[in-house]
Amino acid sequence: MMRVSLLAFLIVTAAMQPATAGEFYREELRIPMAAAGPGGLEAVLIRPAGNGRYPLALISHGTSRDADARRNMTPYGFYRHAIEFARRGFAALVVMRRGFGGSGGEYADRNSCCDLGTYLRGARTNAADLRVAIAAMKNRADVDTRGMIAIGASTGGLATVALASDPPPGLAAAINFAGGLHRVTLTGKDARNERDETSLVSAFRTFGKTSRIPMLWVYAENDSFFRPDLAHRLFDAFTAAGGRAKLIDAPAFGTDGHFLFSNAGRSIWLPMVDDFLRAQNLGARDLLAAPAPASLAPPPRLSEKGRAGFEEYLAAAPHKAFAVSPSGAYGYFSGMRSAAEALSAALTGCAKHVPDCAPYAIDDQLSGKADGGPL
Repeated sequence: MMRVSLLAFLIVTAAMQPATAGEFYREELRIPMAAAGPGGLEAVLIRPAGNGRYPLALISHGTSRDADARRNMTPYGFYRHAIEFARRGFAALVVMRRGFGGSGGEYADRNSCCDLGTYLRGARTNAADLRVAIAAMKNRADVDTRGMIAIGASTGGLATVALASDPPPGLAAAINFAGGLHRVTLTGKDARNERDETSLVSAFRTFGKTSRIPMLWVYAENDSFFRPDLAHRLFDAFTAAGGRAKLIDAPAFGTDGHFLFSNAGRSIWLPMVDDFLRAQNLGARDLLAAPAPASLAPPPRLSEKGRAGFEEYLAAAPHKAFAVSPSGAYGYFSGMRSAAEALSAALTGCAKHVPDCAPYAIDDQLSGKADGGPL
């Protein structure tokens, strides 16, 4: 079994707070990990608000090759996903692996392509970050690592497969959305996906040899990275070696099915997840109600499109801010690391259209000057 170093205590970097009125609890965390430097791994925990211990649902993200994009990622990119698992009775933990968002260290996938050895090392290194996150949850009074599940998308899906091949105690099931690894080389019209498909298939075969945790795999018809025939080759190699998995060939989604595990794709992937959880006798029988958006009146000068944008804002992930001008121009950003960061981005976005933008709403509160006029 791969072993990782873990500091003794979990560092909480934000006050405990309700995620939404009444039903959910949210906590921003720093998970100590020596290889991630002094700041550790950035994470957000969302669970039902009631007392008790809730089984862990660990959510792992994909990879961007762009350094700025990696740096700008936050756990709130999976906020709606985490809410859905919390509605099903889990304590959902979204953790940023090393080199992503506010997590220190170098990201493992930089040297993980494209032969069997590097695929295996990269996936296991990413899984090591997940193990650290699981270990940090073991002594919490509100999280239970027995009966826990792991969910990953893209490289997070491959990391989840690697985790299940050497499962930590208590891992009951795992879900892989479009799992694998690719590398984009060149730019513009010359961009292409680089990988050794034979070695990638061999990596999945290797993980299948020791994996016995029930898994759900979901790959969409129009996945630009892992087309259906390749997804089936990965699945066949994994299961022929002994791995336990169910593969769903999901319908085409948007312009690229690789991003099915998204807010926009919830109506497609949630029923698949629910069927799988029921089959494994996991999750709560009764769903908690979805959180209601904050009841805030829209700025009076917005157009119909602007009002629709404000409705999207109300349902968006924290931390967020909405800026507007007296003429009705607007901008908003969500899923940021802080409200101040969201406000700066919203004002900048609005200022691309007009010069007289002002804050209107910050998170779920109106600003001091909520009519969109000058402060």
